[in-house]
Amino acid sequence: MLGSLEKMTTQLAEPVQYRLPVGDAELELNPLLGQRLELRYSGRIFCVHCQKKTAKSFNQGYCYPCFIKLAQCDMCIMKPETCHYAAGTCREPSWGEEFCFQPHIVYLANSSGIKVGITRQTQIPTRWIDQGAVQALPVFRVASRHVSGLVEVALAAHVSDKTSWQQMLKNNVQVLDLPALRDQLLAKCSDRLALIAEQFGGEALQLLADAEMLDIHYPVLQYPTKVKSFNLDKDPVVSGVLQGIKGQYLLLDSGVINIRKFTGYEIEVSC
Repeated sequence: MLGSLEKMTTQLAEPVQYRLPVGDAELELNPLLGQRLELRYSGRIFCVHCQKKTAKSFNQGYCYPCFIKLAQCDMCIMKPETCHYAAGTCREPSWGEEFCFQPHIVYLANSSGIKVGITRQTQIPTRWIDQGAVQALPVFRVASRHVSGLVEVALAAHVSDKTSWQQMLKNNVQVLDLPALRDQLLAKCSDRLALIAEQFGGEALQLLADAEMLDIHYPVLQYPTKVKSFNLDKDPVVSGVLQGIKGQYLLLDSGVINIRKFTGYEIEVSC
């Protein structure tokens, strides 16, 4: 099987079901647990947007011209509180209107400890699975990505907005009472949240007080005790026995590889 990598597709189940897109085909990964898997990088990279061959990948799969011209590659995607559309400097206003002005969810998740995050409502639970979260709880539904970023910043003053990927892969994660932690957090942030609601209107910020916490289980036979990460740019061949899949990582007995990092890389997969 030969083709350009895309991030793994997932389906929420017990455990999560994973597929690896390679070109026009998809490889079912769960049945391969306990078997040998090899990924061989051809040395070619194709932009995930324009499909042109590129010498280097930017922002997980883009060629440099696409990286510098596309709104979806702007820093405000990572830091939506700095929204270019709101500032009148969006590179592609029509793209922003389609993707940023739709309902977003501000959530708490437990990947390597409690963290706050945001995602488009349509990306639940995919976003949580991609982060390797074992628990997740929606907190707010908001009207736009910009508002979600402002709420995230308010909550992140008291909890992390980052995941320790090494601890996530080792499964060094304690079960948390996310609803109780949510209530404590909202009490600490009440003044800042009230200001956001006043600025954008009450309908732009909806508390999901009755939301249920989701537990997520991953297809893992054995978690690594030490994390060795593969880099296709330095070593074009990755091989080993597939011991698990979590987040966007393949866990092999020889090390781990972040599939999303190498989106657009042309790979030959054999098993």
